[in-house]
Amino acid sequence: MSSEHENHHSSNSHDHASHHEHMVQDFRHRFWISLVLTVPVLALSPMFKALVGLENWFRFSGEMYVLLAVSTAIFVYGGKPFYGGLVKELRKKEPGMMTLIGLAISVAFVYSAAVALGFPGKTFFWEVATLIDIMLVGHWIEMRSVMAASSALEELAKLLPGTAHKYTEGSTTEEVTVEQLQSGDRILIKPGEKIPADGVIESGTSSVDESMLTGEATPVAKKEGEEVIGGAVNGDGALSVTVKQTGEDSYLSQVINLVHQAQESKSKSQNLADRAALWLTIIALSAGAVTLFVWFGLAGRDFLFSLERTVTVMVITCPHALGLAVPLVAAVSTSLAAGRGFLIRDRGAFEKARGLQAVLFDKTGTLTEGTFRVTAVDAVEGVERREVLRLAGGVESQSEHPIAQGVLATLRDKHIEVPDIEQFEAIKGQGATARIEGRQVQVVSPGYLDDQGIAYDAGAFSDILDRGKTAVFVLVDGEVLGGLALSDTIRTSSKEAVAVLKKMGIRCLMVTGDNQDTADAVAAEVGIDEVFAEVLPEYKAQTVKDVQQRGLVTAMIGDGINDAPALAQADLGVAIGAGTDVAMETADIVLVRNDPRDVAGIVSLARATHRKMVQNLFWATGYNAFAIPLAAGILAPWGFFLSPAAGAVLMSLSTVIVAINARFLRARPLLVAADAGSDSNPVSAQ
Repeated sequence: MSSEHENHHSSNSHDHASHHEHMVQDFRHRFWISLVLTVPVLALSPMFKALVGLENWFRFSGEMYVLLAVSTAIFVYGGKPFYGGLVKELRKKEPGMMTLIGLAISVAFVYSAAVALGFPGKTFFWEVATLIDIMLVGHWIEMRSVMAASSALEELAKLLPGTAHKYTEGSTTEEVTVEQLQSGDRILIKPGEKIPADGVIESGTSSVDESMLTGEATPVAKKEGEEVIGGAVNGDGALSVTVKQTGEDSYLSQVINLVHQAQESKSKSQNLADRAALWLTIIALSAGAVTLFVWFGLAGRDFLFSLERTVTVMVITCPHALGLAVPLVAAVSTSLAAGRGFLIRDRGAFEKARGLQAVLFDKTGTLTEGTFRVTAVDAVEGVERREVLRLAGGVESQSEHPIAQGVLATLRDKHIEVPDIEQFEAIKGQGATARIEGRQVQVVSPGYLDDQGIAYDAGAFSDILDRGKTAVFVLVDGEVLGGLALSDTIRTSSKEAVAVLKKMGIRCLMVTGDNQDTADAVAAEVGIDEVFAEVLPEYKAQTVKDVQQRGLVTAMIGDGINDAPALAQADLGVAIGAGTDVAMETADIVLVRNDPRDVAGIVSLARATHRKMVQNLFWATGYNAFAIPLAAGILAPWGFFLSPAAGAVLMSLSTVIVAINARFLRARPLLVAADAGSDSNPVSAQ
């Protein structure tokens, strides 16, 4: 399967990867060629030969011109990225790392060239050559680290297969490239194959591994009428699928684009790093000028020595590590989040997650499944509860009402067969009736019994008459046989999610349009701190605003549709259960899975990401406190001088340390929610 097929599906990711790969190769080639040319420079440089005690070795007439020629080749070819970058930064009026390096090598080379052509002084060629070599290898290593940090994008782009089995007529298929697929095409997905495009199952059943797309480790059972996502891996069943979305419209492409946009978006931390890099550049230029003035003007040292100290200061102060400190961590955390099923759309809002003080959950579809289920069954003496449920399911089998669907779903869950019925009739606003096995069966509300004057023992039916539940009674030939209580199913993960968030010191609230009794019942079971009930969708945003006015940094967790205004109002808007519809314009973060525990995962990752950024910013700037005086020659009284090449090694080392530290964000995956309570920062940040 060709790599070009694999990468074609996301031009953004492909171009992004190609750009970094090209830069890696470019720095590698420039380094090796410059390194080879450095050998004759060292062999011909008078200063280097004197340093190693070989002043009279390898001498010939015109050697200075040969030295100048080879050094010029290194400067022109090896130094091009740096003085080229200097020009670009100055044109944009944003002096930075390339300005410092470009100035350092240019000043040193021009001075040395002038000496080689007759100007009094000593040449600086070997220092320039080794400085360029070390800067090139530092950039090479750095770019490899950048590619590794952003590798999740390339891995996502490789998920799609290159070919698909397209039905031509009947059961005949032909192999076509994925690029040829169009919406409406029918394709065959064989056991063990990758799914080539988003679609709906037309026939067949199987289990599908979506872990690389949604973070859900357990394979998901799929049957006719359900959706499959391109890039997932089919299990042991063959599936016939109708293609719905391909190319840029597909779920995978949307994920890649969102991750790519998030990695490139600048947050407050990035803006802080940019400002710090600008100031560090100004400090470096100022320190370099002061160093030259002190050594040459005040201390009376020769110009070559003073220039060497100045160049070393400029090199060692380069804000290279500072420029990478935040972007690398951002790239790692964004791709790490995508691999766990939550997609960051706005990094600025994501940063706020570390300081969240209140989380406002929508109830239906977020804390609950949004579907009814039977939660309690009562029966009169001598009647089995299973029989009450079976008869209720028979009557409700002909109804489209949500309560009816909840009863039928419960029958399916319990493997109870639905009986045949006759003469179904809806009782407007109060239930339904039908004949089952020669008996007249009714499923009705408590209000119907009151209206008809049918007596029942309320104490005997206390289980189904609890506040917060919907109760229906089952009557056979006019006599109460039993009753059912239904409620919106609370997600198994909701209680755990709320518990973890509360242990993190975050207040958990709930907003819903349901009545107060139902809302209180759900809140009590889940562990919610405060409830806003009977709130219409258009007033949810005001509820978020009211919470914010208490001075709390607030997140809104909703389904991303009815909750759009509230998501936009919140400091952090999170759309949960988005499934394959990831292009949620109002949400700052999109959760692919229907799992509220991922909210705690967001907070954990945000805290760990911030910690990594602080570590990197501290290292990238802090080491200058001793590096600048060292480079300027503060230890000169003791005979210790730092050469420009050694300064470049220290600067490059700081860059590599920052890159490696960013990758440590991956060192330990997000802990499961049950463990997160004992560690408010479940993502490793070592």
